[in-house]
Amino acid sequence: MNTHTSRRRFIEKLGLSAAGLGLAAAIPEELFATPKKMFFDISLAQFSLAGSLFAGKLSNLDFPAMAKNDFGISNVEYVSMFWKDKATDQAYLKELKMRTDDLGVRNVLIMVDSEGDLGDTDDAKRKQAVENHYKWIDAAKFLGCHSIRVNINGKGTDDEIAKAGVDGYGRLVEYGAKNKMGVIIENHFGPSTNPDWLVKLVKQIKSPYAGVLPDFGNFTRRTEPEAQTMEAFMKTQVIKEYDKYDGVTKMMPYAKGVSAKTHVFDDKGKDTETDFNRMLKIIKDAGFKGFIGIEYEGGFMKMMGAPGNYLTEYEGIMATKRLLEKVGGQLS
Repeated sequence: MNTHTSRRRFIEKLGLSAAGLGLAAAIPEELFATPKKMFFDISLAQFSLAGSLFAGKLSNLDFPAMAKNDFGISNVEYVSMFWKDKATDQAYLKELKMRTDDLGVRNVLIMVDSEGDLGDTDDAKRKQAVENHYKWIDAAKFLGCHSIRVNINGKGTDDEIAKAGVDGYGRLVEYGAKNKMGVIIENHFGPSTNPDWLVKLVKQIKSPYAGVLPDFGNFTRRTEPEAQTMEAFMKTQVIKEYDKYDGVTKMMPYAKGVSAKTHVFDDKGKDTETDFNRMLKIIKDAGFKGFIGIEYEGGFMKMMGAPGNYLTEYEGIMATKRLLEKVGGQLS
């Protein structure tokens, strides 16, 4: 159906005469044009709804339906903490897979936390951390994900953590490769907030299943240990702030996904922390064609009592989606 035909049928459904009211000229052509295919697909990271999940207002099983029905997003990214006791529960996994299949929702990846430090300088603890992640690779494979996301951290100097990380992460990638599952590192804590450190580590793992998940918001190195409460977090000090645009540029050759983190928007719908035009151009120029996940943290920050003018979870997710669609459409 061409544009003019679709416009005419729309007008006919209104029961109005185009000739009598001049609606054919009044209704913009772009409302009837086929949406432009973007160079990436949008996914929804589960942490965008952390407030609802922590409060028990939303369950992990119901997350895919909310993504599809409330936000119009058919690709989802899970966080292990919201179903940490279910990774080996086959009945649970079957139920989750059945729900996503019925919805037409694709399971993209699982973000894995709190399973031990892959860069622990203690051999026994590092080995245990590696094995703790196996179940999430198995679960991700069953659900049809392309990867799990892990963190690299530990105790010691950055060089010591890197040496241990190459061993721990390398072993986990080997297990992932056997299952044809990507194991990707996010710039998240400690030395991994340094893009040069992270890229150097990943380059030592000679496997197509190794890679990174660049996050727009995690290039700030803070004093250790990483705070587990908002009150403690506010007391930590910034050691180093790495340039996010330079960081994403360096990480993109190894990226198997991207995390579009947002917190606050201005009155024009732009993110106040990240220039999406600049960032998405970097991503496009790298030849990336995968998933960019919405990770709106404003709802969580608001729940934790952090100062700032945050939108609700729903509003923040939709604001991030609109921004990705607008800029992605312009660049595609």
